[in-house]
Amino acid sequence: MSRDSEDLSLDALALRRRRLLQGAAALPVMGLSGLSFGQSQFPTAKVNTTKLAVTDTEVTVGQLHSSSGTMAISETGSIQAEQLAIDQINAMGGILGRKIKVIKEDGASDWPTFAEKSKKLLVNDHCAAVFGCWTSASRKAVLPVFEKENGLLYYPTFYEGLEQSKNVIYTGQEATQQIIWGLDWGAKEKKAKTFFLVGSDYIWPRTSMKIARKHIENFQKGSVKGEEYYPLGHTNFNSLINKIKVAKPDCIFAAVVGGSNVAFYKQLKAAGITGDKQFLLTLAVTEDEMTGVGGENFAGFYSSMKYFQSLDNANNKKFVEAFKAKYGKDAVIGDVTQAGYLGPWLWKAAVEKAGSFDVDKVVAGSPGIELKTAPEGYVKLDANHHLWSKARIGQGQLDGTFKVVAESAELIKPDPFPKGYQ
Repeated sequence: MSRDSEDLSLDALALRRRRLLQGAAALPVMGLSGLSFGQSQFPTAKVNTTKLAVTDTEVTVGQLHSSSGTMAISETGSIQAEQLAIDQINAMGGILGRKIKVIKEDGASDWPTFAEKSKKLLVNDHCAAVFGCWTSASRKAVLPVFEKENGLLYYPTFYEGLEQSKNVIYTGQEATQQIIWGLDWGAKEKKAKTFFLVGSDYIWPRTSMKIARKHIENFQKGSVKGEEYYPLGHTNFNSLINKIKVAKPDCIFAAVVGGSNVAFYKQLKAAGITGDKQFLLTLAVTEDEMTGVGGENFAGFYSSMKYFQSLDNANNKKFVEAFKAKYGKDAVIGDVTQAGYLGPWLWKAAVEKAGSFDVDKVVAGSPGIELKTAPEGYVKLDANHHLWSKARIGQGQLDGTFKVVAESAELIKPDPFPKGYQ
């Protein structure tokens, strides 16, 4: 609310609050807790004791994603979703009476650039929070900066786990919620016993496949027929496809990321490896990647994610409607896009719970936060800074969408350090 709220009578204040709630109820937003009553309740000297970019009317945050380079196909959705959440929060009056200002930086699909830009956002711009990164390589590159400068990163991507930092809130799923659950589904529903592992050549695919191999061999008593990695941006998979044809695995388990997906799936189809003949389960194709891959090249294959745009619930319908209203009727929403959308709302809830923008206080207030109106349905933040979420399997359709064919019965407790996989 505006600063003149402190001059309102109690009756007028109550009336104004009711009107705000009525108006905001029409917005597809995550929740209405903690509406500010202005500077009298949250003076800047009280809510900002660590020299962050917080004024009486504004709080500055950063966005750090790849809007150029091979990862732009995957990260653009996160940029859009985070901005949508921020716009919606600002339409409600902001956080603690302050509108959110965004400074956008392009990591350019280059890990040293991510580190450089993160230092700028924290040291020069004094951002109260940063929403960003996609690949684990970019997250690992910025992590020392965030820990040294005591910054706060909201990281939206599903990842390999094996990490927990005071300075990071992980809004995507870790290995037990995606890799292990997905493999178990494949073994049960598709009777998969033999696997061919393929990924892009950096930390997330390699660590994910290390976990997958241990699960396949030690827990499922299956076997791995092949394991291959290719550089980011790689576009010639003919040699790989020949190896897969020779191996004849029950399942191709894939973690190819970014623009390489376009070439990979087009070449699979050209070689006659299609969803009606071969079980393929990927960790890295969402609706965002499908815009480049094309439904005709992915139809019948499967993705292990926690969110698909086609989820049929009231929260998601509002979210999809708002996203398309802002970015166009042809805009699509993938798993990481939705997880990116959660970041600003989780930050808002933690700031309001703490009554402060100070990072240490926001971090202390974060465990236990619930978002009952998350597009994926419902999430809560664990003390280990990861979200309790459901796991899902989606089957690719010709039109580029996914049909949800499986869902975990309950929320899965995040376990970034599962025993037996390290």
